[in-house]
Amino acid sequence: MTFILPLVCLVTSSFARADLSPKLAEYLNQRQAEFDQIDDSRRIVLEPLAKALAQGLQGDKDTIDVTFVCTHNSRRSHMSQLWMKAAAESRRLHLTTWSGGTESTAMNPRAVASLRRAGFEITQTTKNNNPIYHVSMGTDTSSQTCFSKPWSSPPNPTSDFFAVMVCNDADQKCPTVPGATDRFAIPFVDPKISDGTEAEAATYDERCAQIAREFLWVAHKTKDLLSR
Repeated sequence: MTFILPLVCLVTSSFARADLSPKLAEYLNQRQAEFDQIDDSRRIVLEPLAKALAQGLQGDKDTIDVTFVCTHNSRRSHMSQLWMKAAAESRRLHLTTWSGGTESTAMNPRAVASLRRAGFEITQTTKNNNPIYHVSMGTDTSSQTCFSKPWSSPPNPTSDFFAVMVCNDADQKCPTVPGATDRFAIPFVDPKISDGTEAEAATYDERCAQIAREFLWVAHKTKDLLSR
């Protein structure tokens, strides 16, 4: 089946009915109001993922696994994992999201702080060099566990998943992703460029908002396709 995706914004709606915390739901409402910031060239990058998700969800699977990959699994991949899950919850899409890197380091505390400011409730349960974080989005939503790991390491799926490369370096290092049903390149600029500067928090918040906005747009497109 072939889907044709119009390059127009969808009708806006509130996320109050979704089982998200009030702060997170309001954040997503704000990002939805910014869909006009996603230009046509960027939508062309996002659309293949929406089409693939819609096609997959029309099948008999209980959920679709989506793994987001960047170099160190420290910033963009974790942000993408959490925002795609929140967006899916808001649109009642059955997605399970994961993240990994081409190598592992640790989830960056600046990314954690930005996600907290956006509305995620995040608790740190270990204090080693690679802390484990548990992330809550609200009532009746599954908690997400975040820590740095290679994309193929447990608990990530190793077969029958979509791989989304969210940085150019990971895209180049992994031209193929063994076990993935499909692979998508959706790169974001690394907020690390502002580490240690006065612009640090603003840069992380800007990237956090962009990732939320764009994967929310993907979720809306997916839902729109499923309703046709």
